Amino acid sequence: MIPEVPPLKPLSRDAIDAALERAAHYRLLNEPRQAESICLDILDLDPDNQKALVLLLLAITDAFGESTQGAARALALVPRLGGEYTRAYYGGLIHERRAHALVARGGPGSGYVAHTALTNAMRSFETAEALRAPGNDESILRYNACVRFLAATPSIQEAPKDEPSDLTE
Repeated sequence: MIPEVPPLKPLSRDAIDAALERAAHYRLLNEPRQAESICLDILDLDPDNQKALVLLLLAITDAFGESTQGAARALALVPRLGGEYTRAYYGGLIHERRAHALVARGGPGSGYVAHTALTNAMRSFETAEALRAPGNDESILRYNACVRFLAATPSIQEAPKDEPSDLTE
């Protein structure tokens, strides 16, 4: 018999700013699940809260060390972000973090999947670069980090034509 789960308690609107700070704090403490929970509480009350969406996306990617299964969940948040630049930049960040996690965990085909993720990240960062505000070179810095990671990691390779390059976990 499955135990009954109590209902969630709603956050008060006045607590959103403090909750955002708390979520950022839990990310710094390497507690992405707690940060994620807080962001979900905020988004239940304010579904378009951009800070909560970004923190949620980052908290999900913080947990990629355990599993990159959350990549689809993180990517599903991207269309909710305001602005083309922001969507391109954070889309790239998700792919880049997934590539790092795949390489760290290793395993059959991980270098091929990491190559696909890194290629997607670099494309997204190039899109963000074209949309960036003057003086905002974040996307260039991320792109260059991807190039250096690719150059320094021989296990990241393009998949042979007969191999899938985006294996699911």
